[in-house]
Amino acid sequence: MNQNSSIPGSLGQSLLSFLHRPAASDVAAPWLLVLMHGVGSNEQDLFGLAEFVPPQFHVVSLRGPFALGPASHAWFEFSVARDGTRTIDRAQEAHSREKIIQTVQAMAAQLAVPASRVVLGGFSQGGIMALSLLRTHPDLLQAALVMHSRLLPEVDALAAPAEALRGKQLWVSHGLQDGVIPLASAQAIRARAATLPLALTYREFPGAHEIRPAELQAAMVWLDGLTTA
Repeated sequence: MNQNSSIPGSLGQSLLSFLHRPAASDVAAPWLLVLMHGVGSNEQDLFGLAEFVPPQFHVVSLRGPFALGPASHAWFEFSVARDGTRTIDRAQEAHSREKIIQTVQAMAAQLAVPASRVVLGGFSQGGIMALSLLRTHPDLLQAALVMHSRLLPEVDALAAPAEALRGKQLWVSHGLQDGVIPLASAQAIRARAATLPLALTYREFPGAHEIRPAELQAAMVWLDGLTTA
């Protein structure tokens, strides 16, 4: 398990903390997969998936900048009303989005990975951030891997023109019994993606708010396919 120092050079103290698994040494044109955890977790969480990620990828797992408690972090805080309406801390979300952009750009530059080989992914709130960055800064990445997440209406006004998404890839998966973020949220992503010139892979799996083996295996097959397209 390698930490920040495994990336050559200095990324600077202002960027997000992370863990890094390098791509295989014999890969001539490596990719970069940046993972973001759900609310209340940390960079160790999704870094546990690194062993399953194809060897063509550098795997970097980021830590959300807002501490909720010991080893508990978030990309933004939020509240849920009785009717299910969610209200987010918009300033925190904007801060996190900018920090992710800065961190991904710095890592990609130091690892010599162009944006055309960058994938942002995440689970729950981390997936929300990955999807929001695909929508608002498609120049930063080639694809987004979004698990058990939802669209963030607060970034609608910041969305890039639809044409900027041409040629991008999007994975969306969700649990049929997810009681934290309802399945309808994933279906809303699917409906929005259908209006955009990107390649969507949409899957529903038995399970709750969790990544089960079948979902993980299918997502890794999708990732591997990106590198051979």
